Amino acid sequence: MSNIKLFENKKIRSSWNNEEEKWYFSVIDVIQILTESPRPRKYWNALKTKLKDEGSQLSQNMGQLKMQSVDGKFYRTDDADTEQLLRLIQSIPSPKAESLKQWLAKIGYERIEETENPELTFDRAMETYFKKGYSKEWINQRLKSIEVRKELTDEWENRGVKKGGEFAILTDEITHAWSGFTTKQYK
Repeated sequence: MSNIKLFENKKIRSSWNNEEEKWYFSVIDVIQILTESPRPRKYWNALKTKLKDEGSQLSQNMGQLKMQSVDGKFYRTDDADTEQLLRLIQSIPSPKAESLKQWLAKIGYERIEETENPELTFDRAMETYFKKGYSKEWINQRLKSIEVRKELTDEWENRGVKKGGEFAILTDEITHAWSGFTTKQYK
């Protein structure tokens, strides 16, 4: 599924990957917006070389998808998932990227704090759910369901079930039993 995302009223071509359940974004579009370069492809080629010289594997790990161009035709273009895109933004010296860079630094700092004090994770989860408009009862039920799932997966591990595929199958069966949907459909 293709879609257009807007940033400052400018288009960023994007594509949803159902299998991986994540978005991919046109690197050229993002570079065009952040740098306002008249030649974003040339800018991207120079940035790829710079990143490679610094030892970054970012551009080598990116793929290409066919995305619709302004002429209406579909061309292969470099794309990045959200994690790759955030890493790319860190490499672009641009005032437009500065607020995103500050946000990434804040998130990184909070993650380090949560590693040192895991209770902060629950506090921040509750705060996020409150901001999204969920009731206190719903939040408590959600946190309890996470706890119950953890107890269940611990029991599965004790009985020799391996993380990954087997966990996914069991979780999918449980989700389908109570909701009528697979885990993917429920999300």
